[in-house]
Amino acid sequence: MTEILMAAMLLVSPPDSVKSLQTVTISARSAQAASSTQGAVEVDATFLEEHFAGSLMQSLEAIPGVKASAIGSGLSKPTIRGLGYNRMVVSEDGIKHEGQQWGDDHGLEVDQFAIDKVEVIKGPATLLYGSDAIGGVLSLAGNRLPAAPFEASATLFGRSNNAQGGFSARVAGRKDGFFYKANLTLFDYADYRVPADSIQYYSYSIPLRDGRLRNTAGTERDGRLMLGWTNNENFRTDLTVSDVYARSGFFADAHGLEVRLSQIDYDHSPRDVDLPLQWVNHLKVQSHTVYQLGSASLEANLAWQHNLREELSEPLSHGFMPTPPDSLERRFDKHTLSATVGATLPVGERHELRFGTATERQHNRRDGWGFIIPDFESSALGFYATDRWAVSHSLTIDGGLRYDLASIHTAPYSDWYPTPVSGTDSAYLSRSADTTRHFDALTWSVGANWHRGNWILRLNVGKAFRVPIAKELGANGINYHIFRYEQGNADLAPERSYQVDLGIEYDVALFSLRVSPYFNYFPNYIYLNPTPNYVEGLQLYRYTQTPALRFGLEAEAAWAFAPRWEAALRAQYCRSRQTGGDKRGYTLPFAVPPSADCDLTWHYDRRGCGNLGLNLHAVASQNDIVPPEKPTPGFVTLNLSASHRFDLNGGTLALALQLNNVLNAKYFDHTSYYRLIDIPEPGRNVTLRIKYEFKQRKKEFEQ
Repeated sequence: MTEILMAAMLLVSPPDSVKSLQTVTISARSAQAASSTQGAVEVDATFLEEHFAGSLMQSLEAIPGVKASAIGSGLSKPTIRGLGYNRMVVSEDGIKHEGQQWGDDHGLEVDQFAIDKVEVIKGPATLLYGSDAIGGVLSLAGNRLPAAPFEASATLFGRSNNAQGGFSARVAGRKDGFFYKANLTLFDYADYRVPADSIQYYSYSIPLRDGRLRNTAGTERDGRLMLGWTNNENFRTDLTVSDVYARSGFFADAHGLEVRLSQIDYDHSPRDVDLPLQWVNHLKVQSHTVYQLGSASLEANLAWQHNLREELSEPLSHGFMPTPPDSLERRFDKHTLSATVGATLPVGERHELRFGTATERQHNRRDGWGFIIPDFESSALGFYATDRWAVSHSLTIDGGLRYDLASIHTAPYSDWYPTPVSGTDSAYLSRSADTTRHFDALTWSVGANWHRGNWILRLNVGKAFRVPIAKELGANGINYHIFRYEQGNADLAPERSYQVDLGIEYDVALFSLRVSPYFNYFPNYIYLNPTPNYVEGLQLYRYTQTPALRFGLEAEAAWAFAPRWEAALRAQYCRSRQTGGDKRGYTLPFAVPPSADCDLTWHYDRRGCGNLGLNLHAVASQNDIVPPEKPTPGFVTLNLSASHRFDLNGGTLALALQLNNVLNAKYFDHTSYYRLIDIPEPGRNVTLRIKYEFKQRKKEFEQ
């Protein structure tokens, strides 16, 4: 993409003005990503700033194959090619991020303003990242070495739809081998608006005041500090402490019809956070050390993470459960210890060996009157080895093996209240049994990358696996926020996947094209299977396994058709099919519908400092469903954007403005569980970001 912009600008601008164009690329490939045998896209902090959309994942949706499953107005879950939650890894500075990933109703506990670079690896990557990377990897880097003795930035941002306002600041510096970096982010938001006057919940019509989803307001407070030392040659070590705290309400009317009896005035203020609500605090302490000796290197990461989350609701009786003593519905207290050690060792002029090990230990405890998953402890240990062989200047072949051991223990649990079982007898029903499972797996991957002239061809085939999580093994309770009763299966086997991933790339001066088809076969895909039964008034979903096929492609084309004008087209398509089980021939639930984006950008400033953009986002109807799902109609939204950078004395002022859903279209996201109660996606939204950045030059610092 950069080559296209540079060529177009050279037609009307002197060479000196080309350098600033690096800041307006839509997506980019590093040298490592370009030579990879897997689909990998790398973007920097400038991309995240110019595509800021409220959350990190929403900002990354401009990358084909990446989607944010939005939860309310300030939260979203990442998915790659339709796979998310525990089917993709979020890695932060080399350590797997460990929150309560299984939950559908909370977001990613990461400060997006502390991120320097993001790499998205599409497709299975368990060879290097372990079990949960069966669907892909979102690799976040926030430990970039400061480039100046002193750097500082401040960002103000806001969104109109939910009256969001926020502030983020960063200071960093480097002198005599010592370096530091500190980030602070604060923001609040109100109830968000949808283009609807009412919604339907189990045939009940619920009016919305001013189109607001009552009790979806929230707040977030993030802090991060990194301290380190380097000899500027071959050694670096750093220690990072980060803390993310978020508190938000659940849409009150989605928690059950009992809310009609509540004494809470949910329409009193759009900024109130009343019951039901959730809060989460994620504390991470991480060390990172790299030692390089010639072309060989050794890297070690060690981290402790503490994820504490609570869900609070009004104490109301449900079914046979009497009125609870307090508002604590659920509490999850999770501790994770992680360690990775990896080495890179060149052998001769053509081979590069990589090998390493990773281990993890988790400890999770629950509390509260509502049950969904049991207490559990889990451990994992993996060993891997890979070889990259430079066959020739244009052909690279790589391959590797990985062996993993894992275990999980789920604790027993019985209800705190008796339930009638027959006649006049009652019992404290068992929700979870004392179970221990052990797993092991051998995975492999082989790939090739061929490039010549303007062409790059990629091929990767391999086997991946995923260990079932505690929720899939031991869930047994009501998930009110998602309107279903969930039941686990203690006999689930590890999920396996065989994949073929292709890539074709073509780049010339004014045009680029990328096409990435893929194919996956799962002999035993794990998913929540809806049943015709109801428990405590909600439909029963059971975790089950079925053979399944998944296939699709992403395509991206860009054309600089005139000086300072660029057009781009992005499209993604994904299909799945169950090849066995009681729903043979059907798709998998919440299948991602085909979508396409058409972008038109005018770089009105010859120095590349100003851009105006227009985007048409089209999503096809999703009629490929599995009962009891319902089809979702397609939609088209119009979005506008503008950005400009000003060079000031010693610093830069950057402005970015986005107007999303300009026509206030009413549409539904097929992957959103809010669709089940007739809640459309947010309406018109204006997003503004103002950032000032300052870097002190070395000579000024010494004076």
